[in-house]
Amino acid sequence: MDIAEVAKHSGVPASTLRYYEEKGLIRSVGRQGLRRVFAPAVLERLALIALGQSAGFSLDEIARMFGADGQPDIDRELLAAKADELDATIRKLSAMRDGLRHAAVCPAPSHMECPTFRRLLGAAAVGALGERGRARSQRRR
Repeated sequence: MDIAEVAKHSGVPASTLRYYEEKGLIRSVGRQGLRRVFAPAVLERLALIALGQSAGFSLDEIARMFGADGQPDIDRELLAAKADELDATIRKLSAMRDGLRHAAVCPAPSHMECPTFRRLLGAAAVGALGERGRARSQRRR
């Protein structure tokens, strides 16, 4: 399949396909004129890349999930670690959602007088929520 067909069938733009090839995530099998040509198996590989990205893996991490023969060779410990990371994110987001829902209906005259909102505010101040918390936890590693 030429690059346009791969883009059409996978939904991945040709520019991204070229980038993936540059990073070693996919390989063309030749050229048809000026266009790259790929084996049909590239569609499954692109699906694996999309799945990895959906789970939060970086492209470098995804690249390491393929063996020298191009077949998936996924480190199960890496999968477990990512699942743990997702669990932590889910807990943080659930706490944020619950706090926001409470703040939306809280009978306190001001959000600043609401103990639940104050706890949420305190957690945000110390970086326990969102990007600041993630950056701190990665620095500790």
